[in-house]
Amino acid sequence: MHKTERLKDKFKLFITILVPILITQVILSMMNFVDTVMSGRAGATDLAGVAIGSSIWMPVFTGINGILIAVTPIIAQYIGAQKTDKIATTIKQAVYLAILLAITVIAIGSLLLNPILNLMDLEDHVHYTAKYYLVALGAGIVPQFVFTTLRSVIDAHGKTRLTMIIILIALPLNVFLNYVFIFGNFGVPAYGGVGSGIATAISFWAGCFIAIFVVYKNKPFQQYNLLTNWVKPSLNHWKEQLKIGVPTGFAIFFETSIFAAVTLLMSAYSTYTIAAHQAAINFVSLLYMVPLSVGMTLTIAIGYEVGARRFYDARSYGYLGISSGIFIAVFSGIILFIFNDFVASLYSNNPDVIRLIKQFIYYAIIFQIADAFGAPIQGALRGYKDVNITLVIALISYWGIGLPTGYVLANYTALEPFGYWIGLIVGLGTGAIALFTRLMYVQKTYTKYSVTAVDQAK
Repeated sequence: MHKTERLKDKFKLFITILVPILITQVILSMMNFVDTVMSGRAGATDLAGVAIGSSIWMPVFTGINGILIAVTPIIAQYIGAQKTDKIATTIKQAVYLAILLAITVIAIGSLLLNPILNLMDLEDHVHYTAKYYLVALGAGIVPQFVFTTLRSVIDAHGKTRLTMIIILIALPLNVFLNYVFIFGNFGVPAYGGVGSGIATAISFWAGCFIAIFVVYKNKPFQQYNLLTNWVKPSLNHWKEQLKIGVPTGFAIFFETSIFAAVTLLMSAYSTYTIAAHQAAINFVSLLYMVPLSVGMTLTIAIGYEVGARRFYDARSYGYLGISSGIFIAVFSGIILFIFNDFVASLYSNNPDVIRLIKQFIYYAIIFQIADAFGAPIQGALRGYKDVNITLVIALISYWGIGLPTGYVLANYTALEPFGYWIGLIVGLGTGAIALFTRLMYVQKTYTKYSVTAVDQAK
Protein backbone atom coordinates (compact mmCIF):
# COMPACT_ATOMS: atom_id res chain seq x y z
CA MET A 1 0.00 0.00 0.00
CA HIS A 2 1.04 3.59 -0.60
CA LYS A 3 -0.53 7.03 -0.47
CA THR A 4 -2.51 8.18 -3.53
CA GLU A 5 -3.76 11.65 -4.39
CA ARG A 6 -6.07 11.33 -7.41
CA LEU A 7 -9.09 9.07 -7.88
CA LYS A 8 -7.39 7.62 -10.95
CA ASP A 9 -4.42 6.55 -8.84
CA LYS A 10 -6.72 5.07 -6.21
CA PHE A 11 -8.53 3.04 -8.84
CA LYS A 12 -5.23 1.77 -10.25
CA LEU A 13 -3.96 0.73 -6.78
CA PHE A 14 -7.37 -0.76 -5.95
CA ILE A 15 -7.26 -2.94 -9.08
CA THR A 16 -3.63 -3.88 -8.43
CA ILE A 17 -4.60 -5.29 -5.03
CA LEU A 18 -8.00 -6.63 -6.09
CA VAL A 19 -7.04 -8.74 -9.11
CA PRO A 20 -4.66 -11.13 -7.27
CA ILE A 21 -7.15 -11.42 -4.39
CA LEU A 22 -9.94 -12.20 -6.85
CA ILE A 23 -7.86 -14.82 -8.64
CA THR A 24 -6.93 -16.32 -5.27
CA GLN A 25 -10.54 -16.42 -4.07
CA VAL A 26 -11.82 -17.84 -7.34
CA ILE A 27 -9.22 -20.59 -7.22
CA LEU A 28 -10.08 -21.36 -3.58
CA SER A 29 -13.73 -21.55 -4.57
CA MET A 30 -12.77 -23.62 -7.59
CA MET A 31 -11.40 -26.23 -5.21
CA ASN A 32 -14.86 -26.65 -3.71
CA PHE A 33 -16.34 -26.37 -7.20
CA VAL A 34 -14.04 -29.15 -8.45
CA ASP A 35 -14.85 -31.28 -5.39
CA THR A 36 -18.57 -30.90 -6.08
CA VAL A 37 -18.41 -31.44 -9.85
CA MET A 38 -16.07 -34.44 -9.65
CA SER A 39 -18.10 -35.96 -6.80
CA GLY A 40 -21.22 -35.51 -8.93
CA ARG A 41 -19.57 -37.50 -11.69
CA ALA A 42 -19.12 -40.33 -9.20
CA GLY A 43 -22.90 -40.37 -8.61
CA ALA A 44 -25.88 -38.34 -7.37
CA THR A 45 -25.59 -39.83 -3.86
CA ASP A 46 -21.89 -38.85 -3.70
CA LEU A 47 -22.83 -35.31 -4.75
CA ALA A 48 -25.56 -35.16 -2.11
CA GLY A 49 -23.17 -36.51 0.55
CA VAL A 50 -20.51 -33.92 -0.25
CA ALA A 51 -23.29 -31.28 -0.28
CA ILE A 52 -24.36 -32.20 3.24
CA GLY A 53 -20.74 -32.37 4.44
CA SER A 54 -19.93 -28.99 2.91
CA SER A 55 -23.06 -27.43 4.40
CA ILE A 56 -21.82 -28.43 7.86
CA TRP A 57 -18.16 -27.50 7.31
CA MET A 58 -18.49 -24.16 5.50
CA PRO A 59 -20.31 -22.21 8.26
CA VAL A 60 -17.70 -23.41 10.76
CA PHE A 61 -14.78 -22.59 8.47
CA THR A 62 -16.08 -19.20 7.36
CA GLY A 63 -17.02 -18.26 10.92
CA ILE A 64 -13.53 -19.08 12.23
CA ASN A 65 -12.12 -17.47 9.11
CA GLY A 66 -13.65 -14.20 10.30
CA ILE A 67 -11.52 -14.41 13.44
CA LEU A 68 -8.38 -15.28 11.49
CA ILE A 69 -8.69 -12.48 8.92
CA ALA A 70 -9.11 -9.90 11.70
CA VAL A 71 -5.32 -9.67 11.67
CA THR A 72 -5.58 -7.93 8.25
CA PRO A 73 -7.04 -4.56 9.39
CA ILE A 74 -4.84 -4.63 12.52
CA ILE A 75 -1.65 -4.92 10.46
CA ALA A 76 -2.93 -2.62 7.70
CA GLN A 77 -3.53 0.13 10.25
CA TYR A 78 -0.09 -0.47 11.80
CA ILE A 79 1.47 -0.03 8.37
CA GLY A 80 -0.55 3.13 7.68
CA ALA A 81 0.42 4.54 11.09
CA GLN A 82 4.08 3.47 10.54
CA LYS A 83 4.09 1.26 13.64
CA THR A 84 5.84 -1.67 11.98
CA ASP A 85 7.66 -2.59 15.22
CA LYS A 86 4.40 -4.16 16.47
CA ILE A 87 3.80 -6.38 13.46
CA ALA A 88 6.10 -9.35 14.21
CA THR A 89 4.56 -10.07 17.61
CA THR A 90 1.05 -9.62 16.19
CA ILE A 91 1.71 -12.23 13.51
CA LYS A 92 3.17 -14.81 15.89
CA GLN A 93 0.29 -14.43 18.33
CA ALA A 94 -2.18 -14.77 15.43
CA VAL A 95 -0.58 -18.08 14.43
CA TYR A 96 -0.87 -19.35 18.03
CA LEU A 97 -4.54 -18.40 18.02
CA ALA A 98 -5.11 -20.13 14.67
CA ILE A 99 -3.67 -23.41 15.98
CA LEU A 100 -5.75 -23.21 19.17
CA LEU A 101 -8.94 -22.58 17.18
CA ALA A 102 -8.17 -25.49 14.83
CA ILE A 103 -7.70 -27.91 17.73
CA THR A 104 -10.95 -26.66 19.29
CA VAL A 105 -12.91 -27.21 16.06
CA ILE A 106 -11.54 -30.75 15.70
CA ALA A 107 -12.43 -31.60 19.31
CA ILE A 108 -15.97 -30.25 19.08
CA GLY A 109 -16.49 -31.82 15.67
CA SER A 110 -15.52 -35.26 16.96
CA LEU A 111 -18.30 -35.00 19.55
CA LEU A 112 -21.08 -33.47 17.44
CA LEU A 113 -20.66 -34.91 13.95
CA ASN A 114 -22.60 -38.13 14.47
CA PRO A 115 -25.50 -36.52 16.38
CA ILE A 116 -25.91 -33.84 13.68
CA LEU A 117 -25.97 -36.36 10.82
CA ASN A 118 -28.32 -38.65 12.73
CA LEU A 119 -30.86 -35.82 12.94
CA MET A 120 -31.20 -35.88 9.16
CA ASP A 121 -33.20 -38.41 7.22
CA LEU A 122 -30.44 -39.37 4.78
CA GLU A 123 -29.93 -42.39 2.56
CA ASP A 124 -27.23 -44.71 3.91
CA HIS A 125 -24.65 -43.88 1.24
CA VAL A 126 -25.31 -40.12 1.53
CA HIS A 127 -24.85 -40.37 5.31
CA TYR A 128 -21.61 -42.35 4.92
CA THR A 129 -20.18 -39.95 2.34
CA ALA A 130 -21.01 -36.84 4.37
CA LYS A 131 -19.46 -38.26 7.55
CA TYR A 132 -16.19 -39.50 6.14
CA TYR A 133 -15.80 -36.52 3.80
CA LEU A 134 -15.71 -34.38 6.96
CA VAL A 135 -13.44 -36.82 8.83
CA ALA A 136 -10.94 -36.71 5.97
CA LEU A 137 -11.19 -32.93 5.71
CA GLY A 138 -10.50 -32.63 9.44
CA ALA A 139 -6.93 -33.82 8.90
CA GLY A 140 -6.20 -30.53 7.13
CA ILE A 141 -7.84 -28.05 9.51
CA VAL A 142 -4.68 -27.01 11.42
CA PRO A 143 -2.61 -26.19 8.31
CA GLN A 144 -5.58 -24.46 6.66
CA PHE A 145 -6.10 -22.12 9.62
CA VAL A 146 -2.37 -21.34 9.77
CA PHE A 147 -2.38 -20.70 6.01
CA THR A 148 -5.35 -18.33 6.30
CA THR A 149 -3.51 -16.36 8.98
CA LEU A 150 -0.31 -16.09 6.94
CA ARG A 151 -2.31 -15.19 3.87
CA SER A 152 -4.02 -12.36 5.77
CA VAL A 153 -0.60 -11.09 6.85
CA ILE A 154 0.70 -11.15 3.28
CA ASP A 155 -2.41 -9.41 1.95
CA ALA A 156 -2.30 -6.72 4.64
CA HIS A 157 1.05 -5.64 3.19
CA GLY A 158 -0.53 -5.35 -0.27
CA LYS A 159 1.52 -8.33 -1.53
CA THR A 160 -1.57 -10.09 -2.84
CA ARG A 161 0.25 -11.58 -5.83
CA LEU A 162 2.19 -13.87 -3.49
CA THR A 163 -0.97 -15.52 -2.16
CA MET A 164 -2.24 -15.79 -5.72
CA ILE A 165 0.87 -17.75 -6.71
CA ILE A 166 0.45 -20.11 -3.74
CA ILE A 167 -3.13 -20.91 -4.70
CA LEU A 168 -2.24 -21.27 -8.38
CA ILE A 169 0.06 -24.09 -7.30
CA ALA A 170 -2.54 -25.67 -5.00
CA LEU A 171 -5.45 -25.89 -7.50
CA PRO A 172 -3.94 -28.32 -10.03
CA LEU A 173 -2.68 -30.39 -7.10
CA ASN A 174 -6.23 -30.55 -5.75
CA VAL A 175 -7.65 -31.57 -9.14
CA PHE A 176 -5.05 -34.32 -9.53
CA LEU A 177 -5.66 -35.64 -6.02
CA ASN A 178 -9.43 -35.64 -6.64
CA TYR A 179 -8.81 -37.70 -9.78
CA VAL A 180 -6.75 -40.14 -7.73
CA PHE A 181 -8.92 -40.51 -4.64
CA ILE A 182 -12.47 -40.06 -5.98
CA PHE A 183 -12.21 -42.39 -8.95
CA GLY A 184 -9.37 -44.65 -7.83
CA ASN A 185 -6.26 -44.26 -9.95
CA PHE A 186 -2.57 -45.16 -9.69
CA GLY A 187 -3.40 -48.12 -7.48
CA VAL A 188 -5.47 -46.09 -4.99
CA PRO A 189 -8.99 -47.37 -4.15
CA ALA A 190 -11.98 -45.35 -5.42
CA TYR A 191 -13.34 -43.47 -2.40
CA GLY A 192 -16.08 -41.55 -4.24
CA GLY A 193 -17.15 -38.33 -2.54
CA VAL A 194 -15.01 -39.16 0.51
CA GLY A 195 -11.96 -38.94 -1.76
CA SER A 196 -12.57 -35.23 -2.31
CA GLY A 197 -12.14 -34.70 1.44
CA ILE A 198 -8.84 -36.59 1.39
CA ALA A 199 -7.63 -34.57 -1.59
CA THR A 200 -8.61 -31.25 -0.02
CA ALA A 201 -6.84 -32.07 3.28
CA ILE A 202 -3.60 -32.86 1.46
CA SER A 203 -3.93 -29.63 -0.54
CA PHE A 204 -4.35 -27.69 2.73
CA TRP A 205 -1.02 -29.06 4.00
CA ALA A 206 0.72 -28.18 0.75
CA GLY A 207 -0.63 -24.62 0.78
CA CYS A 208 0.49 -24.09 4.39
CA PHE A 209 4.06 -25.22 3.75
CA ILE A 210 4.31 -23.00 0.66
CA ALA A 211 3.01 -19.99 2.64
CA ILE A 212 5.61 -20.58 5.37
CA PHE A 213 8.34 -20.69 2.72
CA VAL A 214 7.05 -17.44 1.16
CA VAL A 215 7.13 -15.43 4.41
CA TYR A 216 10.57 -16.87 5.22
CA LYS A 217 12.13 -15.96 1.87
CA ASN A 218 10.42 -12.74 0.74
CA LYS A 219 10.53 -9.08 1.76
CA PRO A 220 9.19 -7.38 3.81
CA PHE A 221 8.40 -10.46 5.90
CA GLN A 222 12.04 -11.44 6.40
CA GLN A 223 12.51 -8.51 8.80
CA TYR A 224 9.95 -10.00 11.18
CA ASN A 225 11.95 -13.22 11.78
CA LEU A 226 8.72 -15.19 11.91
CA LEU A 227 10.42 -18.59 12.24
CA THR A 228 12.71 -17.48 15.08
CA ASN A 229 12.48 -15.51 18.33
CA TRP A 230 9.10 -16.95 19.19
CA VAL A 231 7.33 -15.41 22.16
CA LYS A 232 4.92 -16.96 24.64
CA PRO A 233 1.21 -16.95 23.85
CA SER A 234 -0.39 -13.74 25.11
CA LEU A 235 -4.05 -13.38 26.02
CA ASN A 236 -3.77 -9.60 25.65
CA HIS A 237 -2.72 -9.92 22.01
CA TRP A 238 -5.45 -12.48 21.39
CA LYS A 239 -8.00 -10.09 22.87
CA GLU A 240 -7.10 -7.44 20.29
CA GLN A 241 -7.68 -9.86 17.43
CA LEU A 242 -10.74 -11.46 19.02
CA LYS A 243 -12.30 -8.04 19.64
CA ILE A 244 -12.51 -7.61 15.88
CA GLY A 245 -12.56 -11.26 14.85
CA VAL A 246 -15.36 -12.64 17.02
CA PRO A 247 -18.04 -10.19 15.82
CA THR A 248 -16.76 -10.59 12.27
CA GLY A 249 -16.73 -14.38 12.58
CA PHE A 250 -20.24 -14.52 14.01
CA ALA A 251 -21.55 -12.16 11.32
CA ILE A 252 -20.05 -14.39 8.63
CA PHE A 253 -21.30 -17.48 10.47
CA PHE A 254 -24.86 -16.14 10.60
CA GLU A 255 -24.69 -15.48 6.87
CA THR A 256 -23.18 -18.80 5.82
CA SER A 257 -25.03 -20.92 8.36
CA ILE A 258 -28.34 -19.88 6.87
CA PHE A 259 -27.25 -21.66 3.68
CA ALA A 260 -26.38 -24.71 5.75
CA ALA A 261 -29.77 -24.53 7.45
CA VAL A 262 -31.52 -24.33 4.09
CA THR A 263 -29.53 -27.29 2.77
CA LEU A 264 -30.46 -29.31 5.85
CA LEU A 265 -34.12 -28.34 5.42
CA MET A 266 -33.80 -29.47 1.80
CA SER A 267 -33.19 -32.99 3.12
CA ALA A 268 -37.00 -33.26 3.30
CA TYR A 269 -37.00 -33.31 -0.50
CA SER A 270 -35.58 -35.84 -2.94
CA THR A 271 -31.89 -36.59 -3.43
CA TYR A 272 -32.16 -34.95 -6.88
CA THR A 273 -33.46 -31.74 -5.30
CA ILE A 274 -30.64 -31.72 -2.72
CA ALA A 275 -28.07 -32.27 -5.47
CA ALA A 276 -29.56 -29.54 -7.71
CA HIS A 277 -29.80 -27.06 -4.84
CA GLN A 278 -26.18 -27.71 -3.86
CA ALA A 279 -25.01 -27.34 -7.46
CA ALA A 280 -26.69 -23.93 -7.72
CA ILE A 281 -25.32 -22.84 -4.31
CA ASN A 282 -21.88 -24.05 -5.36
CA PHE A 283 -21.90 -21.96 -8.53
CA VAL A 284 -23.24 -18.89 -6.72
CA SER A 285 -20.43 -19.33 -4.19
CA LEU A 286 -18.02 -19.11 -7.10
CA LEU A 287 -19.62 -15.84 -8.28
CA TYR A 288 -19.56 -14.55 -4.69
CA MET A 289 -15.78 -14.52 -4.85
CA VAL A 290 -16.00 -11.22 -6.77
CA PRO A 291 -17.79 -9.12 -4.11
CA LEU A 292 -15.91 -10.97 -1.37
CA SER A 293 -12.60 -10.04 -3.01
CA VAL A 294 -13.74 -6.44 -3.35
CA GLY A 295 -14.56 -6.47 0.36
CA MET A 296 -11.16 -7.89 1.27
CA THR A 297 -9.47 -5.23 -0.86
CA LEU A 298 -11.48 -2.51 0.86
CA THR A 299 -10.42 -3.85 4.28
CA ILE A 300 -6.76 -3.44 3.28
CA ALA A 301 -7.12 -0.05 1.56
CA ILE A 302 -9.44 1.53 4.12
CA GLY A 303 -7.47 0.07 7.03
CA TYR A 304 -4.29 1.63 5.63
CA GLU A 305 -5.90 5.05 5.10
CA VAL A 306 -7.60 5.04 8.52
CA GLY A 307 -4.27 4.15 10.14
CA ALA A 308 -2.73 7.13 8.35
CA ARG A 309 -5.75 9.26 9.40
CA ARG A 310 -6.68 10.07 5.80
CA PHE A 311 -10.42 9.58 6.26
CA TYR A 312 -11.52 11.25 3.02
CA ASP A 313 -9.32 8.84 1.09
CA ALA A 314 -10.84 5.92 3.03
CA ARG A 315 -14.34 7.07 2.03
CA SER A 316 -13.32 7.31 -1.63
CA TYR A 317 -12.10 3.71 -1.59
CA GLY A 318 -15.43 2.64 -0.07
CA TYR A 319 -17.53 4.14 -2.87
CA LEU A 320 -15.11 2.84 -5.48
CA GLY A 321 -15.35 -0.72 -4.19
CA ILE A 322 -19.13 -0.84 -3.78
CA SER A 323 -19.82 0.47 -7.29
CA SER A 324 -17.30 -1.97 -8.79
CA GLY A 325 -18.88 -4.95 -7.02
CA ILE A 326 -22.40 -4.13 -8.19
CA PHE A 327 -21.32 -3.55 -11.79
CA ILE A 328 -19.53 -6.89 -11.99
CA ALA A 329 -22.49 -8.71 -10.37
CA VAL A 330 -24.98 -7.35 -12.93
CA PHE A 331 -22.66 -8.43 -15.73
CA SER A 332 -22.28 -11.89 -14.17
CA GLY A 333 -26.06 -12.20 -13.86
CA ILE A 334 -26.53 -11.56 -17.55
CA ILE A 335 -23.91 -14.16 -18.46
CA LEU A 336 -25.45 -16.69 -16.06
CA PHE A 337 -28.90 -16.15 -17.56
CA ILE A 338 -27.60 -16.77 -21.07
CA PHE A 339 -25.49 -19.83 -20.25
CA ASN A 340 -27.64 -21.51 -17.60
CA ASP A 341 -27.89 -24.72 -19.68
CA PHE A 342 -24.12 -25.01 -19.86
CA VAL A 343 -23.69 -24.34 -16.13
CA ALA A 344 -26.30 -26.94 -15.18
CA SER A 345 -24.70 -29.58 -17.40
CA LEU A 346 -21.37 -29.12 -15.60
CA TYR A 347 -22.78 -30.69 -12.46
CA SER A 348 -24.70 -33.67 -13.71
CA ASN A 349 -25.64 -35.73 -16.75
CA ASN A 350 -29.01 -36.62 -15.24
CA PRO A 351 -31.81 -34.76 -17.10
CA ASP A 352 -33.97 -34.40 -13.98
CA VAL A 353 -31.11 -32.93 -11.95
CA ILE A 354 -30.18 -30.57 -14.80
CA ARG A 355 -33.77 -29.33 -15.06
CA LEU A 356 -33.86 -28.54 -11.33
CA ILE A 357 -30.46 -26.82 -11.40
CA LYS A 358 -31.65 -24.50 -14.17
CA GLN A 359 -34.67 -23.50 -12.09
CA PHE A 360 -32.51 -22.74 -9.05
CA ILE A 361 -30.12 -20.69 -11.20
CA TYR A 362 -32.82 -18.13 -12.04
CA TYR A 363 -33.15 -17.36 -8.33
CA ALA A 364 -29.37 -17.40 -8.00
CA ILE A 365 -29.05 -14.49 -10.44
CA ILE A 366 -30.99 -12.14 -8.15
CA PHE A 367 -29.33 -13.66 -5.12
CA GLN A 368 -25.78 -12.85 -6.25
CA ILE A 369 -26.65 -9.23 -7.07
CA ALA A 370 -27.87 -8.72 -3.48
CA ASP A 371 -24.64 -10.34 -2.26
CA ALA A 372 -22.57 -8.03 -4.46
CA PHE A 373 -23.99 -5.01 -2.64
CA GLY A 374 -23.52 -6.31 0.91
CA ALA A 375 -20.12 -8.03 0.84
CA PRO A 376 -18.01 -4.97 -0.15
CA ILE A 377 -19.72 -2.93 2.57
CA GLN A 378 -18.78 -5.54 5.18
CA GLY A 379 -15.16 -5.34 4.00
CA ALA A 380 -15.22 -1.55 4.20
CA LEU A 381 -16.55 -1.65 7.77
CA ARG A 382 -13.82 -4.12 8.76
CA GLY A 383 -11.28 -1.59 7.50
CA TYR A 384 -12.70 0.87 10.03
CA LYS A 385 -12.68 -1.93 12.66
CA ASP A 386 -16.44 -1.37 12.95
CA VAL A 387 -17.78 -4.90 13.34
CA ASN A 388 -20.23 -5.09 16.26
CA ILE A 389 -23.23 -3.60 14.46
CA THR A 390 -22.50 -5.86 11.48
CA LEU A 391 -23.01 -8.83 13.79
CA VAL A 392 -26.45 -7.58 14.89
CA ILE A 393 -27.48 -6.83 11.29
CA ALA A 394 -26.44 -10.30 10.15
CA LEU A 395 -28.37 -12.04 12.92
CA ILE A 396 -31.59 -10.11 12.34
CA SER A 397 -31.60 -10.01 8.54
CA TYR A 398 -30.56 -13.61 7.90
CA TRP A 399 -32.09 -15.53 10.79
CA GLY A 400 -34.82 -13.13 11.92
CA ILE A 401 -36.11 -12.24 8.44
CA GLY A 402 -34.57 -14.39 5.69
CA LEU A 403 -34.95 -17.92 7.04
CA PRO A 404 -38.50 -17.50 8.45
CA THR A 405 -39.59 -15.98 5.14
CA GLY A 406 -38.11 -18.90 3.23
CA TYR A 407 -39.67 -21.46 5.57
CA VAL A 408 -43.15 -19.98 5.17
CA LEU A 409 -42.87 -19.77 1.38
CA ALA A 410 -41.47 -23.31 1.10
CA ASN A 411 -44.03 -24.96 3.35
CA TYR A 412 -47.19 -22.92 2.82
CA THR A 413 -47.04 -21.98 -0.87
CA ALA A 414 -46.57 -23.81 -4.16
CA LEU A 415 -42.95 -22.58 -4.36
CA GLU A 416 -41.75 -25.48 -2.17
CA PRO A 417 -37.87 -25.68 -2.25
CA PHE A 418 -37.63 -22.47 -4.30
CA GLY A 419 -39.29 -20.61 -1.43
CA TYR A 420 -36.10 -21.00 0.58
CA TRP A 421 -34.18 -19.17 -2.14
CA ILE A 422 -36.60 -16.25 -2.05
CA GLY A 423 -36.06 -16.14 1.71
CA LEU A 424 -32.30 -16.01 1.17
CA ILE A 425 -32.71 -13.12 -1.28
CA VAL A 426 -34.91 -11.20 1.17
CA GLY A 427 -32.43 -11.74 4.00
CA LEU A 428 -29.40 -10.69 1.96
CA GLY A 429 -31.19 -7.64 0.54
CA THR A 430 -32.34 -6.45 3.97
CA GLY A 431 -28.85 -6.94 5.40
CA ALA A 432 -27.19 -5.06 2.54
CA ILE A 433 -29.44 -2.01 3.00
CA ALA A 434 -28.80 -1.96 6.75
CA LEU A 435 -25.03 -2.31 6.25
CA PHE A 436 -25.01 0.58 3.77
CA THR A 437 -26.80 2.77 6.31
CA ARG A 438 -24.18 1.85 8.90
CA LEU A 439 -21.32 2.63 6.53
CA MET A 440 -22.76 6.09 5.81
CA TYR A 441 -22.85 6.77 9.55
CA VAL A 442 -19.29 5.56 10.14
CA GLN A 443 -17.91 7.57 7.22
CA LYS A 444 -19.71 10.70 8.41
CA THR A 445 -18.34 10.21 11.93
CA TYR A 446 -14.74 9.82 10.75
CA THR A 447 -15.02 12.69 8.29
CA LYS A 448 -16.43 14.95 11.02
CA TYR A 449 -13.56 13.90 13.29
CA SER A 450 -11.08 14.76 10.53
CA VAL A 451 -12.58 18.24 10.03
CA THR A 452 -12.56 18.88 13.78
CA ALA A 453 -8.90 17.87 14.01
CA VAL A 454 -7.97 20.28 11.19
CA ASP A 455 -9.87 23.15 12.84
CA GLN A 456 -8.08 22.51 16.14
CA ALA A 457 -4.73 22.48 14.36
CA LYS A 458 -5.48 25.93 12.95
